[in-house]
Amino acid sequence: MAMSVTFLGAAQNVTGSSYAVDVDDTTVLVDCGLYQERSLRDRNWAAFPVSPARIKAVLLTHAHLDHCGLLPKLVREGFRGKVYCTPATAEIVQIVLLDSAKIQEEDALTKAKRHAKEGRRGPHPDLPLYTIRDAEAVLPFLTPVAYGTPVSVASGIKASFFEAGHILGSAMIKLDLSAAPAELSAPVERSILFTGDLGRCHLPILQDPAVCRAADYVVMESTYGDRVHEATEDIPDALARILNATRQAGGKVVIPAFAIERTQELIYYLSALLRAKKIPRLPVFLDSPMAIRVTEVFNRHKELFDEEAKALMGQGTQPYEFPGMTFTSKVDESKAINKVRGPAVIIAGSGMCNGGRIKYHLANTISRPENTVLFVGYQAMGTLGREILDGAKKVRILGQWHQVRARVEQLHGFSAHADREELLTWLKACAQPPRHIFVTHGEAATALAFAALVQEKTGWSASAPAYNQREILA
Repeated sequence: MAMSVTFLGAAQNVTGSSYAVDVDDTTVLVDCGLYQERSLRDRNWAAFPVSPARIKAVLLTHAHLDHCGLLPKLVREGFRGKVYCTPATAEIVQIVLLDSAKIQEEDALTKAKRHAKEGRRGPHPDLPLYTIRDAEAVLPFLTPVAYGTPVSVASGIKASFFEAGHILGSAMIKLDLSAAPAELSAPVERSILFTGDLGRCHLPILQDPAVCRAADYVVMESTYGDRVHEATEDIPDALARILNATRQAGGKVVIPAFAIERTQELIYYLSALLRAKKIPRLPVFLDSPMAIRVTEVFNRHKELFDEEAKALMGQGTQPYEFPGMTFTSKVDESKAINKVRGPAVIIAGSGMCNGGRIKYHLANTISRPENTVLFVGYQAMGTLGREILDGAKKVRILGQWHQVRARVEQLHGFSAHADREELLTWLKACAQPPRHIFVTHGEAATALAFAALVQEKTGWSASAPAYNQREILA
């Protein structure tokens, strides 16, 4: 029997999610993510551990860049199979990849100019990892699959997608595997479930994650496997406190936000606070062309909303628009925000401050004590966002050093990832004990500790695989 899974990314770290599943001579990938952690970015440039031409299919859990961001490189280097995902994910992936390619091209040009001026070279050629043309080449391979509908993706491999509750269109993916070794008269069957990024129950907009399906093996995330989130019901009051305090100081609240889900959820809360008159009307700028386009996708997929969001819209309330809200798509509109005097809220990407317009807003605000930098999403080790959150006194932004004098706040309740107790609750709901649980998508200490906790609390076998580790699915 020849069945295995190899951990090509998100192994004892939280970016670059990718897993190779082999059945006999057939290989498929679950996710093909970009590494965003600075210390691991060299892996983006390295050759794929599996020849792209050998890969029969890619299955995407969702459209975040650390799960789909290397697809343009994969296609450029020879992949010609289908990329299976939910319909909403297919729409958002197009937006994400084209935006990423644009940033890759712009950053490469900026770095080339800076390196020439400084008389030095970076660790890689001053070329983009991939181009807009490379990203466009991925689009014909996107193949939408409905939740709960099994589909044969390759010889001996059938896939089913289930709601993960993480972002719009996110999915857990169960693979049913069938190998037919020559020495056995009957095929050997195994199943493996990939949680992708597992969401939380009772969050605004999205439906709750599906219950755990019976599977021989489970590959599960552990981003917050070492902590318990603040209660979601505390978010409105905490957000109002930060906004009102910054307004009284005469400052701006700058929010690095992921364009998918976090931005829409944030706007949802701001709208509710305004309706409840818990915050005054302030200029609010959504300075993210990608977030604006993603919000349009939300409006096209209202069937994925939870009952609360559907009821709100049924009453005629548009949760993504309110007085004072301005969408800025063009560059000159973005630059004009810097001329706004007095209190304001600026929401911009990227969520970990690694690129995009947020860098320019941070450069203009982070050294002034009346301002607040508010984090509402996870900040991976080695990112600019993590440096700021960890208390750096000065940070390098766009090639220049800036003193950090602004207040730095974080709201954990916004997280789209299940915490330690939520992960355990979801796992314990499995219809039958898995043969083994592979803990991934967590920083090394977190993943290892959560694997040990799973064994302690359930008695089930669990481990946190290392990068490029291959496990036989016996």
